Amino acid sequence: MKIAIAGATGFVGSRLVERLQQAGDQVLILTRNPTKAKRVFPDAAFPNLEIVAYTPTESGPWQQALSGCDGVVNLAGAPIADERWTPERKQEILHSRKLGTRKIVEAIAAANPKPSVLVNSSAIGYYGSSETATFEETSASGNDFLAQVCQEWENEAQQVKQSGTRLAIIRTGIVVGNGGAIAKMLTPFRLLAGGPLGSGHQWFSWIHREDLVNLILLTLQRSDIQGILNGTAPNPVRMNELCHILGQVLHRPSWLPVPDFALHLILGEAAQVVLEGQQVLPKRPLEYGFEYRYPTVKPALEEVVSHG
Repeated sequence: MKIAIAGATGFVGSRLVERLQQAGDQVLILTRNPTKAKRVFPDAAFPNLEIVAYTPTESGPWQQALSGCDGVVNLAGAPIADERWTPERKQEILHSRKLGTRKIVEAIAAANPKPSVLVNSSAIGYYGSSETATFEETSASGNDFLAQVCQEWENEAQQVKQSGTRLAIIRTGIVVGNGGAIAKMLTPFRLLAGGPLGSGHQWFSWIHREDLVNLILLTLQRSDIQGILNGTAPNPVRMNELCHILGQVLHRPSWLPVPDFALHLILGEAAQVVLEGQQVLPKRPLEYGFEYRYPTVKPALEEVVSHG
């Protein structure tokens, strides 16, 4: 296959590129920073890789590069919880996803021959937050900022079906792996200062990076997989349980909770990403017969710590 990837240098995208390379597939990377991409993917280790510079929110010559690709994976978007949500940051979070997806859909519509499939990222923030509800792919959307972002993001991706291209949207949970959100939690635990964030009762719907990459690969390969898929493990946990298990795996205490107000001081409104959760189940991946390497959180965390 020849697969185009936007967001390839990120935590998930970089592993996806490695796996495609190992399988002998050709990879075309759409990147704002070709210099960084060449550093992440050196020629010697990635001989089947082509790097194309692009501005995600603007039309341009880069769009012609999608002609002849078998599939497109769109993982691009400004980081959600890295800084405070100023009005300008909120606009960047929304526009990077909404306009970035629109331009990829435009490129697919103009491509000849067209890619047969678009795998577009979304997030479980679509459902809003709840300590009591359980969400599946058919559940209604929430009404907070992240739910709005996901709705507009997905609406742009839906337009690709007008080109006859198969669409799969993966609503991703918190990705567990050697890096990402969990890596930020390891340091305080190792310094004997780890514990639950906020109340500890909020749900933590997660997926190991390897499982998410496998789900993307399966979706690229199987023409019967389409529509909405929850990119989460089948066994979400509450924050208290996550931190208890993380303490066990690290052989460190997990008694020092981080209060809500401290996170609000640091992150402002963006603190809702970690203070509010949702219990999200991957009904459709399981219906398609997807097999998880890490269905429960303890082996997933053990794998992360063993490489940390």
